[in-house]
Amino acid sequence: MRRELEESQINLTPLIDVVFVILIMFIVVAPLLEVDKVDLAGGIAEGCSPEKASRLAIHVFADDSITINHRPVTLKQLATVLAQAQQRFPDERPQLYQDRKATFGTYQEVKNLLTRAGFTELDVILKPE
Repeated sequence: MRRELEESQINLTPLIDVVFVILIMFIVVAPLLEVDKVDLAGGIAEGCSPEKASRLAIHVFADDSITINHRPVTLKQLATVLAQAQQRFPDERPQLYQDRKATFGTYQEVKNLLTRAGFTELDVILKPE
């Protein structure tokens, strides 16, 4: 009778040990993970005027078409234009007008091209609804 009672019980000790080890691993590894984040400005920065037009105005429309200074370009052409603009205007801060219906991938491509061209700052201009 005693033997039947012992066999029917499940030993949870190994399972609990494994769960604790995994929990400890998460606690140790979590601070080491690098998470991409975007710091949003709290408002208009001092000395910065949103009305100040840049020499580099990039528009991304709802159909993911791109213009730079009101001239239509492809992503490949944009890379060349941005590289030339960086040489001519090294201190210029480009302004990106992104349509809210355009895909995020297009924004990311434009941002990557700006980084490769050597621009370190970008103004993203959002229009209220």
